[in-house]
Amino acid sequence: MATIADPQAPRALKDHRREWLPALLFTLTVAMSTAVVVLLAVVIWLSFIDGTPGDRVLTYTVAHYAETFFNPFTYRVIANTVLFSAITLGVALSIGLPLAWLIERTDLPGKRIVFTLLTMALLIPAYAVAMGWVFLLNPRIGLINIALKQLLGLDAAPFNISTILGMGVVEGLSLAPVTFIMTAVVFRSMDASLEEAAAISGANLGETLRRVTVPLAWPGVLAASIYVFTIGFAAFDVPAILGVTNRIFTFSTYVYLQVNPTDGLPHYGGVAALSVFMLGLAVVFSWWYGWVQRRAPRYAVVTGKAYRPAMVRLGRFRWLALAPIATYFLFAQALPILTLAWSAGLPFLQPVSAESFANLSFANFRALPNGLIANGLRHTVSLMLLVPTITVILSLAISWVVLRSRLRYRAIFDFFAFLPHTVPGIVFSVAAWLLALFVLRDVLPIYGTIWILVLVYVIATVSYGTRMTNSALIQIHRELEESATMSGARLFGIMRSVIVPLLGPAMMYSWIWIALLAYRELTLPVVLSTNTNQPLSVIVWSLVVSSSYGQGSAVAVTMLALMVPILALYWVVARRTGIAPSN
Repeated sequence: MATIADPQAPRALKDHRREWLPALLFTLTVAMSTAVVVLLAVVIWLSFIDGTPGDRVLTYTVAHYAETFFNPFTYRVIANTVLFSAITLGVALSIGLPLAWLIERTDLPGKRIVFTLLTMALLIPAYAVAMGWVFLLNPRIGLINIALKQLLGLDAAPFNISTILGMGVVEGLSLAPVTFIMTAVVFRSMDASLEEAAAISGANLGETLRRVTVPLAWPGVLAASIYVFTIGFAAFDVPAILGVTNRIFTFSTYVYLQVNPTDGLPHYGGVAALSVFMLGLAVVFSWWYGWVQRRAPRYAVVTGKAYRPAMVRLGRFRWLALAPIATYFLFAQALPILTLAWSAGLPFLQPVSAESFANLSFANFRALPNGLIANGLRHTVSLMLLVPTITVILSLAISWVVLRSRLRYRAIFDFFAFLPHTVPGIVFSVAAWLLALFVLRDVLPIYGTIWILVLVYVIATVSYGTRMTNSALIQIHRELEESATMSGARLFGIMRSVIVPLLGPAMMYSWIWIALLAYRELTLPVVLSTNTNQPLSVIVWSLVVSSSYGQGSAVAVTMLALMVPILALYWVVARRTGIAPSN
């Protein structure tokens, strides 16, 4: 065994540099970055060509951009998208921000339960919640509207969820947990001495929040706002369920309409031009988000080991503060999901009554096309196994190259790994669709297979995987690897005996989270799915589009039921890795 003074140590180091694993990790990193670049390059290229790739004569033109951006309907879509995103942001902030302050800075009872429910809410498919709201507040079939019309003798429904306002509220309720998680960290690390100084100066709680707490939290709140607004801008599931049937389109649903027109052929050039526009907006949002993050250190007030968070005592309002939290969970999750289950058990949607209870059955579940559901479940399970496995392996390779190698331009690989986080998912779906149909169709026929979905899913989730592996690898000191190297271990042995065991909890947490994301994903596969590779989420969407609400609800309820054991496993791993609170 080589030691520090052993003359064989330099030879061990030289052999270490010659081994195959660094080359493999570098190859995987380059392959991932290349895939991202190629997909985006294909979209940009196709937006400038007249004709179909493969034709003998192709001419370059800007006609697709002119046709798209001289169309008044495009600007209506832009206005809808901006207004929808703004409403989403307003609702998410008004709920997530107070929740973060209550949990991190007060003596609110039941914090662990509230934190658990908020984390779990992130994984509930937004399209399932949106379906529940259709059954509650649709002007024609909504249970609440029907009940109010009968009770008050109204001729028209008092509420309509299929509006920009309704869509934004539902999306905001779904994204409130994202706002909570991003701002909770800010409140957790804020120096309490500044608030104490304000209290000593005679400021009450409201003045302290307005003049001290909120200004100090502003960078984190602004970063969360940009993040949520970006998600809203790229959202597909809620606008698709609530808006498409009422001819209200946002960017993602409009792109989907161009790919799947009700008449004629898909508008390839227009789709590519719209995707390039969304890509440009993503770059702007990404730059803005990075600018906010770079300016954040000037607001840093936590210094030294004497820092301690202070809890605001709610006094007699301690238990009363749980009422708005319970109200949020009731309207954001419980009520729409219960309504979804109610719809799944009825031949047609009916108000709650003794007669409707008598009509409850499993008929919708039995009427489901068994072959279609079995194939959808098989494809979904395949995605849940393949996507997180490939993503975690690629994330480990990218993190090692970025953090452990000595390549001069290694940071560019981290940029390409993070880029899918800011680019709307439907852009990558459209890019893969165009690539498979027009560039790779004779070389690598992956369209209509599970592999095109795996490709896009991995690209979309690798940004999350690398954030996890980067954070965990930074905490592993290089001395451990250097000691193993001086003892004669090669990189494969170091990975197997040192790095992977220490990264194990974070990698397992990341694997389960990505598997759950793959399970609930609708935006990515809706463009790429055919009858031969449909996951369950697309089957739900297809049933809703065809107005088979009972069967669609049955599939959605089945998906939610199958998520329960996976969510339980996720929470156990989260608590063991220290990501979730244990008390």
